[in-house]
Amino acid sequence: MNREYHRWYSPHLGREMELLVFGHAGAKVLVFPTRDGRFHEYEDLRMTEALRHKLEAGQLQLYCVDSLDWESFYCDWAHPEGRIQRHQAFEEYILNEVLPLMASKNRHPCTIAHGLSFGAFHAANIAFRHPHLFQKLSAFSGRYDPTLNIESFRDLLDGYRSELIYYHSPAQYLPGLDGWRLDALRRMDIVLVIGREDPFLDNNRYLSRILWEKGVWHALHEWDDRAHSGYYWRRMAPLYL
Repeated sequence: MNREYHRWYSPHLGREMELLVFGHAGAKVLVFPTRDGRFHEYEDLRMTEALRHKLEAGQLQLYCVDSLDWESFYCDWAHPEGRIQRHQAFEEYILNEVLPLMASKNRHPCTIAHGLSFGAFHAANIAFRHPHLFQKLSAFSGRYDPTLNIESFRDLLDGYRSELIYYHSPAQYLPGLDGWRLDALRRMDIVLVIGREDPFLDNNRYLSRILWEKGVWHALHEWDDRAHSGYYWRRMAPLYL
């Protein structure tokens, strides 16, 4: 299996960033790790092994990016406006540095946004905000509103609200989506997967209702138990990627 390591200084983030590429051809998959995960987490969780047959057959090519959540949503010492601004810079890095790298290495017409846990939020958010850039979304065990308080999962912006926070909260901005973005979203293949005991099950169901109300066809798969670990994600990936 082809494996490549890339590292460069990001002008959008003002720091070095790393990523791993797996596979040599096929649909390009932008992979976001969990909130504490690094660019090598997908490999560490043996997700690449679960997808080995598709990678070696040239069906998929993975681009596993680093997380910056400890500098944005989970940076407790920073003001919430600073947190969301840092997340916006991370999105600019993805759009203007990572996606061009993917396009230069692979001309396949399909680009997939994919993520695990809080990475599913990142995947869904960037796909919903820029639906013309993605043909598929595959999100496992995600939350789609960072302002929610559920069980031990707190509001990541501590009650602070702004326009930028609103437009990075899919469950909030999707009801108002229209025009070309909605048209592009209706053409996207969308797969959401969540455990029936996951605390964000209702959030996933709510997001699904919004999508149906907007005329966006998609699939919401509910698995038994919490289904929020590598054990489950390794079984989901071959089915939904």
